Amino acid sequence: MLVWVVDIFLDFLPAWMANGLRRLYAFLTALAVGVASSQAYGFPDCVNGPLRNTTVCDVTQDPITRATALISLWTDEELTNNTVNSSPGVPRLGLPAYNWWSEGLHGVASSPGVTFAPSGPFSHATSFPQPILMGAAFDDALIQEIASVVSTEARAFNNAGRAGLDYWTPNINPFKDPRWGRGQETPGEDPFHLSRYVYNLILGLQGGLDPKPYFKVVADCKHFAAYDLDNWEGNMRYGFNAVVTQQDLSEYYLPSFQSCVRDAKVGSIMCSYNAVNGIPSCANKFLLQDVLRDYWGFADDRWVTSDCDAVSNIYSPHNYTNDPAQAAADALLAGTDIDCGTFSSTYLPDALQRGLVNTTDLRRAATRQYASLVRLGYFDPADSQPYRQLNWSDVNTPTAQKLAYIAAVEGITLLKNDGILPLSKRIRKIALIGPWANATTLMQGNYEGVAPYLISPLQGAQQAGLEVEYVLGTDVTTVNDTSGFPAAFAAAKRADAVIFAGGLDETVEREALDRLNVTWPGSQLELVAALERVGKPLIVVQFGGGQLDDSTLKNSKAVNAIVWGGYPGQSGGAALFDILTGKAAPAGRLPITQYPAIYAEQVPMTDMTLRPSATNPGRTYKWYTGTPVYEFGFGLHYTTFAFSWAGVAADAANSADSLPRTYSIADLVSRAKQGATFPDLALLDTFTVRVTNTGKTTSDYVALLFASGDFGPAPRPNKQLVSYERVHALAPRKSTVVELPVTLGAIARADESGAKWIYPGTYTIALDTDRALKHTFTLTGRAAQIASWPSDSS
Repeated sequence: MLVWVVDIFLDFLPAWMANGLRRLYAFLTALAVGVASSQAYGFPDCVNGPLRNTTVCDVTQDPITRATALISLWTDEELTNNTVNSSPGVPRLGLPAYNWWSEGLHGVASSPGVTFAPSGPFSHATSFPQPILMGAAFDDALIQEIASVVSTEARAFNNAGRAGLDYWTPNINPFKDPRWGRGQETPGEDPFHLSRYVYNLILGLQGGLDPKPYFKVVADCKHFAAYDLDNWEGNMRYGFNAVVTQQDLSEYYLPSFQSCVRDAKVGSIMCSYNAVNGIPSCANKFLLQDVLRDYWGFADDRWVTSDCDAVSNIYSPHNYTNDPAQAAADALLAGTDIDCGTFSSTYLPDALQRGLVNTTDLRRAATRQYASLVRLGYFDPADSQPYRQLNWSDVNTPTAQKLAYIAAVEGITLLKNDGILPLSKRIRKIALIGPWANATTLMQGNYEGVAPYLISPLQGAQQAGLEVEYVLGTDVTTVNDTSGFPAAFAAAKRADAVIFAGGLDETVEREALDRLNVTWPGSQLELVAALERVGKPLIVVQFGGGQLDDSTLKNSKAVNAIVWGGYPGQSGGAALFDILTGKAAPAGRLPITQYPAIYAEQVPMTDMTLRPSATNPGRTYKWYTGTPVYEFGFGLHYTTFAFSWAGVAADAANSADSLPRTYSIADLVSRAKQGATFPDLALLDTFTVRVTNTGKTTSDYVALLFASGDFGPAPRPNKQLVSYERVHALAPRKSTVVELPVTLGAIARADESGAKWIYPGTYTIALDTDRALKHTFTLTGRAAQIASWPSDSS
C-alpha cells in the first residue's frame, strides 16, 4: 500500500525529481530490509528443519533439479513476494530471508546486503584502488589475485551473518565518454582490455571457471547494456534511450559482457536503466533472451537482476507501458528475474490475476535464483565446504594489504617528467598543496567499504622520511577564491620542491552526476600557475577517475612532472610517495584517452556512435580523429628499454624478416573451427618480444601490442589493442622474453549486422604507443565470418 501511495505522490512531481526520489526510496527501503536481514543471514536447516528429506537438500541431485523441487512448494503469494532483492524467503519452509544485493567493486563494500560492525571483528575490509586505476596496471594475474581476496573476505562476512553470497560487481561498461561520472568504476575504454580484465576478475570472484561443486561467490556483470550516461544536460539515465547500431553493440558495447558470460561463466547479470533502441533494457527480450541466453549460453542456474528501480522505470519515465502491472510483467517475461526495489512484488500479483504472467513464469525466475544458491552451497552441510570455514582472520591479511599497495603502485601513471623524478635525496623539505594532499576516504572513490586504514598523501610523504608542510590552498570546485593562495605560496618558497595534489573528486564525478567538460574544475590551475612563479621544482599529481585536459601543465616548462593517481585505495599515499622518491618505479598506462577541452563541445554524451562523422570527431583512441593530450596506453618510466623480436638478429630487429609475412584466411578459420570452442578465441599467432632494460632503474614494463592497417571496410580504426602483458621487476641490463598471443577475435571487425569477420589486407602490429617495434603481414584469401550476431526483430 505504501508503495502505491508513494507512486501516486511522485506522479505529480517533475520527472527528474520523481525518478530521483523513487531511486532514493527504493534504496532506503532495501537498505532498511538489508540491515535487518544482514544481521540474520543464515542457511536453511536441511537436517532438522521443514526442508529435511526434500529434494532441495539432496546433494546428489543437480542444482536445477534441487531448485525446481523447492520452488514447486511455493504458493503464488510466496512467488511474487520473492521477486525482489530483499527476499523475505518462505518462513513456513524454514527458508530464511535473503538480500541479493551486496557490493564488492574493489573490496567488500557498504550496501543493503553488507553490514560492517562498529568496531572489532568485521568492522572493515581491504579497500583496493578503484577499477580505473587497477585497469591502468594491465596486469591480469594481479586482477585475479585481488578478486580472490575480495571473495575470500566476502565469504568470511557471510559466515558471520554480515553479507550475502551475491555481489553486484563488476561494472564493465566501456568508459567511452570522458564526462561519464561512473567511469571511475570501470577498467577503461578499450573493449579488448575490458574483456580480459573481467575474465580474470570473474575467475577470482567465483573461485574458478564455472567451479564445481561450489561457487565462491556469485559475481554480477553490469550494466547490460550500452549504459554510460547518468545525468547530463537534463538527460537522465532512468529514461534515456540509447540508439545503438548492431555494429557498435557487437564491436564495442558488448564484448566485455560476452567475455563475462560466455567465457568466464558469470553467475548473474544486471540490466541497465536505459533503453536500447526504444526498449528498456530490463524489458528487452533481444538483450536478455536472444543475446544473453540463446547466443551466449547464459544458463538457467544463473539470473538477471534489474538495476535499482529500473523495473519501475519501464513504466515511468520510459512510458513503455500504460500501467505498472504491465511493466512488471514485461520485465519478468523478458528475462529479468529479480527487481532491485519493491515494484515487482507490489504489481506482479495484479499482473498474475489479469493473466499478464502465469505461475510458470514466476517459478522460472525463482528457480534460476535458487539454483544459483544451490551452487553456492546454501543448502549443504557447512563442514563439507571450505568456504564456510573462512572467518575474521581471513580479512585484511598481510597478503591483502600488500596486494592493495601493489595495485596502487602498478596503476599510478607517469605522464610527464623532465628528470625531476624520482626526487633527489637532496630534496628533503616539500610543500604538499592541494585538495587531495590530505585525502583519506576520498582515495577510495565510490562503492567503497570501511577500510582498515587509509594512508593519505600527507602520511605517505611523512612515511617516506620527508619534511612536509601541508597547505590546502584550494578545494576541487571553488572558483574566484584565492584566499588560500598566499599560504600555499609561502610554503612553496620555504620548500625544496612543491607537490600539488588535486584533480577530480565525487563532488564533480560520481553515480548520477556526469561532467559537462573535461577542464580542471575550480581554481586549481590558477593555484598551480601561482606556484610555478615560485621557481621551485613542481610536480602535479592528478587524482580522479576521468581524465582532465592537462595541456597547460604539459606545455609549461615550470611544471616538471605530472602523475596520474586515480582513486588509489587504502595504501594510496604510500604508493604515491614510494614512486615519487624512487623506492618504486612507475609503469602504469592510461586506460583512457585524455582529450583536449574542445572535445566536450564537439559531441554530446547522448550520441552513442563510435565512428567519426560530421557531428562526431570519433570516440576512444580507436576512432578519435583529433590529437589527444595523452593517448590511451601512454605512460613513462624511470628507465629506458630496448626491444627486438625474439629470435631475430639484432641488426634486423625492426625489420622482423624472420616473422611470418602471410597467413591464409581459409587455413586460419579452418583450424579455428576444429580446435577452439569459439573461433574468435583461436590463435592467429604469438608474437614474441625481447625486452631489455637499458637504464639504471629496476622497473616493470607493460607491453602493449596494437594492430592497424587497410583491412575491412572504411572507415577503419586508427589502431586497436590486440595483446598485452606486464613484465615485473626487470633489472638494469637484464632482458626477458614476452609472449603476446593474438587471437582471431582481436583482429576481427564487425559488419553492419554485428557479425564478426576476418578481412584480407595488410596488417601492421606495433609495440607500444610509440611503435617501438613493428611488423607487417598480409592476410590472403576471401573474407571469412568467424562469429554471427543475433537479429534484432523488435
